[in-house]
Amino acid sequence: MATREERARSFGAIAEDYDRLRPSPASDAVDWLVPPGCTVAVDVAAGTGLLTRQLAQRVPRVIAVEPDPRMRDVLVARSPAIEALDGTGESIPLPDRYADALFVSSAWHWLDPERALPEIARVLRDGGRLGVLWTSRDRDIEWVRDLDRGPHDPPWDSDSEAAHRQRRAIGLEDLRDFDHVELASFGFTRRMRLDDVVEMIATYSAVITSTGPERDELLDAAGAKLTARFPGEDEIEVPMRSWCLRASRINRPRCQ
Repeated sequence: MATREERARSFGAIAEDYDRLRPSPASDAVDWLVPPGCTVAVDVAAGTGLLTRQLAQRVPRVIAVEPDPRMRDVLVARSPAIEALDGTGESIPLPDRYADALFVSSAWHWLDPERALPEIARVLRDGGRLGVLWTSRDRDIEWVRDLDRGPHDPPWDSDSEAAHRQRRAIGLEDLRDFDHVELASFGFTRRMRLDDVVEMIATYSAVITSTGPERDELLDAAGAKLTARFPGEDEIEVPMRSWCLRASRINRPRCQ
């Protein structure tokens, strides 16, 4: 079984597929997250730039921070005008009080919150916005949720999905340097070929790092389920959702 570190670093091996197949955040979600008057935004663990590109449409200056050079190369190739830096959420290569907003998209669960939260608070200006979001297939819908279940796996129910989301958000329940914490989610659909839906499932770390037979069984089962549910269809509307948190950096004491 792959370690957490191996899973966190697995995406670079499929960077092109990740960028092509993973959904970008809902436009309404990005609008909700970006604060009014934002002029400098930082996208931490930016990956291939799925959120970065949307931020660049709304904010004059966007800086992407990504530790994996393979993911960063795809980001730069897609968006050569965006500044892309080597760094992590625990070590952001920017000065104190630098950004109006800082975002972590579909990557919070790979960070160490005890180190990342103080670092994020350092980089944000007083009153700056922290935005954390996850965008994926809407697993609150049964048939979508079932695509993750291999032929020998137990049923995946709504309680399992709620627990899964809670595990991903560890550390966000204690935002001691932040206030005005708000939550929201935004549903949307994405038209995809059935083959691409199966390939998208293969871009998740548990599948990337799984053994050949286990991986093939899961993907074959997902393809069979899609064919059975949508007979004769080449393309379908896949329900997606962006789950979001936003909070404001509290003002520092005047002596700081």
